Amino acid sequence: MDTALATSTPLTAVDRCDRCGAQAYVRVTLGSGMDLLFCGHHFAEFKPGLQPLAAHVQDETGKLAATANVAPLDER
Repeated sequence: MDTALATSTPLTAVDRCDRCGAQAYVRVTLGSGMDLLFCGHHFAEFKPGLQPLAAHVQDETGKLAATANVAPLDER
């Protein structure tokens, strides 16, 4: 499974997880050319089963670490 970032289109807030509808942070391109979108949670859950089927994985879960866990004090 190729997990390197390709020159594919970055995922945006409009891209939704095919499993639950949350914002997608991972695009899995299957050997057939079909794309599946996953939130970080569901990608982690299905990753073992996807590994033999995936031709490419665009993993942008690193964007999640850049998000603050709580609002700044002046915004509470």
